[in-house]
Amino acid sequence: MNHFEELVSEQLKTMDKLLFIQSEIERCQELEEELQALERETELQSIQEEIMKMKIELKVIHQMFERQTEEVVKSYQSKVQPIA
Repeated sequence: MNHFEELVSEQLKTMDKLLFIQSEIERCQELEEELQALERETELQSIQEEIMKMKIELKVIHQMFERQTEEVVKSYQSKVQPIA
């Protein structure tokens, strides 16, 4: 597997993580709304903390994805650049 393919493969893995965490945040936010409706303050606080942790993780993964995108573009550009 060449460098470009490795970068793309890693980026796809990162995208999977990103999508998973986004879906988990959505799931937890739905639970948050249910708990707010039931006014379970202790459980509500716990789920809010979990949401914050996942949002931080999502931000880190998003930054990683952006860096990987830059690497993929650079790798592709160096691959297609004519040899002088």
